[in-house]
Amino acid sequence: MTPDLIIRNGLVIDGTGAPGRIADVTVRDGKIAAIGTASGDARRVIDATGQVVAPGFIDPHTHYDAQIWWDADLTPSPWHGVTTVMMGNCGVGLAPCAPESRVAVAHDLVNVEGIPYDVLEAGVTWTWESFPEFMQAADDRKPALNVGLLAPLTTFRFAVMGDAATERTANEDETAQITALLDETMRQGAFGFSTTLIRNHVGYMGRPLACKLASHDELRAYAGVLRKYGRGAIELALCQSTSIVGDAEMEMLDLLLSASGRKVTWLALVDREDKPDACDESLAKAADLIRRGAIPQIAVLPLTREFDLHTPHIFASFPSWHRAANRPVEEQLALFASREFRDQFRAEMSGPSTFTGNWNSVRVADVADPALKSLETKTIAAIAAERGCDGVDAILDIAVADGMKTLFTAGVLNMNLGRVAKLVANPDTLIGLSDGGAHLGILCDAGYATYVLGHWVREAKVLSLEQAVYRMTAQPAEMFGITDRGWLREGLAADIVVFDPDTVGSMSRPEKRHDLPGGGKRFVMRSQGVSQTIVNGAVVYEAGEMTGVRSGRLIRAA
Repeated sequence: MTPDLIIRNGLVIDGTGAPGRIADVTVRDGKIAAIGTASGDARRVIDATGQVVAPGFIDPHTHYDAQIWWDADLTPSPWHGVTTVMMGNCGVGLAPCAPESRVAVAHDLVNVEGIPYDVLEAGVTWTWESFPEFMQAADDRKPALNVGLLAPLTTFRFAVMGDAATERTANEDETAQITALLDETMRQGAFGFSTTLIRNHVGYMGRPLACKLASHDELRAYAGVLRKYGRGAIELALCQSTSIVGDAEMEMLDLLLSASGRKVTWLALVDREDKPDACDESLAKAADLIRRGAIPQIAVLPLTREFDLHTPHIFASFPSWHRAANRPVEEQLALFASREFRDQFRAEMSGPSTFTGNWNSVRVADVADPALKSLETKTIAAIAAERGCDGVDAILDIAVADGMKTLFTAGVLNMNLGRVAKLVANPDTLIGLSDGGAHLGILCDAGYATYVLGHWVREAKVLSLEQAVYRMTAQPAEMFGITDRGWLREGLAADIVVFDPDTVGSMSRPEKRHDLPGGGKRFVMRSQGVSQTIVNGAVVYEAGEMTGVRSGRLIRAA
């Protein structure tokens, strides 16, 4: 039978870490039929001379739970060679969800993942209530990429407890009901569940996020579902102070590892200018837990953010800002102008947070009021010095004067690439944290895979090609228990990326688009050097464009 596709003469790097070799890859019926020397013809032949042929990348940390409903191509991930995405991270998602809970559930995504509510309102078609119904609806979208799902604990607690999920721990009966929902979800092929402890993860109207109130007894019960099935993983947004693993975090990792018998991937290790030894110290402190399967995720790019104060994710770890969550602009203006609010914010900056008060790292990017144009490109520290005030008064005065329309930028984390290189080279870390589909108006880190290949492999030589491919394909597949993709091997799914090792990379600056539902803004990152992204044997991305083919599917845990 004539093959569907032959990729000829490429340097095949199979995902195992073994040295690459020149070979042909033959594809038939969505699977890899042979790797070697292919004779004869095929329905399509791709000449990969001088290029690398590798397994498609598996992104372990995305939030495409909403975007899939208005963009089944799940861009920009396929532009960067990603063929499988894991959704449902950080304890938030869109299912299970009764009709009367949609506003609260959607606003949890607004607050935690920075997706504007009007975009969700215009773009999400609520055709499900249960999580298995959500899984089927996602499959019915016929996405361009493969989609794996984690069960977000917030929505599961909310489905059983209602508003009480944001107020207290679950009682014995409620815990049993939530456990039963998770059991059904695992039986339907979910890859585990997710939760969060991070300070700036705040729920609707500034209430506690429901999953953060789960007791240790609850979490043991939920983790026990994974032990029962003997598969899956837990994703945990862990560090209340960025990159610092404290005693409470150690206890939580130990609990989840012991109760589940499965791997736990935790967020996040990123370099901090104010605490340059934080990552090294946390890796040393958690070394025994890491050996047991507690896998820290890392970001591989410098983390720069654009933000406004209407949806102030960057300050959400401060309790003072919870009063501003999901409030009308008029209420926020009054709050931010008040001395009481400002004094509380100042006091809170002395404690652990995701923002350390370095106003030199924050700049005015864009203002709406022409009278304020002279402030653009200046740092908040410089403006504060000119005005004889501190950074708190400076940034809030600007935002209030501009009617909350000011855009700011902040170089937040991973600014010292020398220290980031140590994290990238460490085989105990998991490359990921792309946040694809989240924080749309402030960043785009979904180009991490091509950044690894361009910067950390070709330019910095921190990883070999073989190491990098393994770290972004087989390693995440092994962690989640994905068995039918992540390697180039006969009989496995033909998820493949073809790229030029001499030019592959992520563009240096994100591109601003207004292509969200209702014309909302998002940033995307283009790639270079990616020739083809192939999903289940079909080319979905080629020559810089999506092909219109949607050959992805919902993948279910075995």
